[in-house]
Amino acid sequence: MSVDFFDYRFPEETPVPEHYPGYLREVDASGRTYGTLSYNRRSKCWTIHAEPCVTELAKRLFPGCDGRGRGVARFTAHRRVVGDLNWLMLRYPLEIKETDRSRWQQALEEAREYAIHRERVLREPETAVPPDDSFTGRLLDFQQQGLAFLLSTRRCLLADDMGLGKTVQALAFLATAAAYPAIVIAPPHLLRNWQSEIARFLNEKGRLRVHVIRGLKPYPLPEADIYLTHYLLLRGWKDVLPETGFRTAIFDEIQELRRNGTGKYSAASLLSQSVENCIGLSGTPIYNNGGEIWNVVNILDFHFLGDWESFSREWCYGYNSAVVAKPELLGDYLRREGLMLRRLKGDVLKELAPKRRLVQEIDWDDGVYRELMLPVAQQLKLLRATSDPAQRAIIEDAICQRQRQATGIAKAPFVAAFVRALVEGGEKVLLMAHHHAVMDIYKRELKALRPRFITGRETDAQKEKAADDFMQGKTDLLCISLRSASGLNLQRASCVVFGELDWSPAVHSQAEDRAHRIGQQDSLLCYYLVSPRGSDRDMQDALGLKVSQFVSLMGDEVPDREDQLMQQSLARERIRNLVERLEAESASEDE
Repeated sequence: MSVDFFDYRFPEETPVPEHYPGYLREVDASGRTYGTLSYNRRSKCWTIHAEPCVTELAKRLFPGCDGRGRGVARFTAHRRVVGDLNWLMLRYPLEIKETDRSRWQQALEEAREYAIHRERVLREPETAVPPDDSFTGRLLDFQQQGLAFLLSTRRCLLADDMGLGKTVQALAFLATAAAYPAIVIAPPHLLRNWQSEIARFLNEKGRLRVHVIRGLKPYPLPEADIYLTHYLLLRGWKDVLPETGFRTAIFDEIQELRRNGTGKYSAASLLSQSVENCIGLSGTPIYNNGGEIWNVVNILDFHFLGDWESFSREWCYGYNSAVVAKPELLGDYLRREGLMLRRLKGDVLKELAPKRRLVQEIDWDDGVYRELMLPVAQQLKLLRATSDPAQRAIIEDAICQRQRQATGIAKAPFVAAFVRALVEGGEKVLLMAHHHAVMDIYKRELKALRPRFITGRETDAQKEKAADDFMQGKTDLLCISLRSASGLNLQRASCVVFGELDWSPAVHSQAEDRAHRIGQQDSLLCYYLVSPRGSDRDMQDALGLKVSQFVSLMGDEVPDREDQLMQQSLARERIRNLVERLEAESASEDE
């Protein structure tokens, strides 16, 4: 269903009081009029043809209006701008073109509803709303308030801090509003996580149809309730997606659209105009670069911040300047006008556990994995040819080590992309891994963030300096080998990211405790980034990790000697199971 971008109505259940601001009262045009008002459907604007005294005043008071041409002034058909235009007409009544009178009346009603809604939100915060029963998760109070905001606003930016559940709130909106079909656009490395989150929170019984759009070349899309794609594919589907009939578009990490003039920006703009509900998600709203936030907001609500020239002149340091003069004032304006909701971790700290663990699926390079696993075929042949327990254990360990490294390398670029987003969002991150080859990829991919490393290859002095640089704020990213973190006190960290896993739960808990120590005032968020294949599946089982769940691992307490022996025995059994699975897969491929 395609709708006019400016025809959006607030939900019917939203009560609309009889009173509204005086500047939105009816214009009396029964007496003298100073010109005409008409609607241009192509450019989606209201056009004044009037005496010079009217158009001159319009251009002087509202520089954002298009003033090209003597006796002509054009106003974008935005519900906020319609209010300004009505205010002008109270002083200089205009004759509305007969064919456009019903459209003007509808636009005026929408402007009134918008003004009333905005004032109500300013007077009282959004009341928490529980999600629909089709949503199988549990929302915290602040997340229920976020759901209420999404339901009442429909075109908005949810800009909560990293780790506060923006994805979950967006899914709760889809369920509660039944706003299907919907399309989710996300960075490539987050598509798999959206799939798993949808499966957990919306599709536990498998009733929703989910389709992942592949490739730049359009093809007939199957019927589905939710479609997933990433930003790099948008340009290829530019002409198709707006005609598909989506009711909702969710732009995850919408700062990806901070630069206009690109194919993906143009495609996103057309898609946004075709839907009823348009939600942007970002933990890093951009205030210090005016051009970027203007572009982002334009996707959600066209000309909410006016045209570029007037925005840059009034909010920035002059025409075409890209630096906002008062970022805090702009942020307050976006919140006050009801376009943006942003909560920091400090705002909701009482609702958060001191330490939260989140298991998240990450994408990976299957070609790289397969190439790195080629030597395993020969090792499996050697394993089949020997019955000596000690020799078999050595070969099994070598196979396991090979697969663990292949898994870590195959997902390393995607882990790096995930971590980059965290650091750019203001988080202080400890990135944990096991293999030097994986660390080398992190060093290359994250070079711009000036990371420090503690990998076991450094001297004691280098290790101490890396830790000091992180604690003193010279870098916000410290990469640490899983078993090289003992004795470190790194409570400045706000996130711990496990790019690779260890067989021992205690190793992970001890790594987390590098940040979760006395002096840590934040709610520490620990991400376990896992791939859908490779060794992660077996290691997740060993650790008791379930995708998309906040979990409590065994190993939160320091294990005694008996526990250590049991963990070693379990690890040996897990390695044996891993190798047996590889043997079965190899035999199946041979057939």
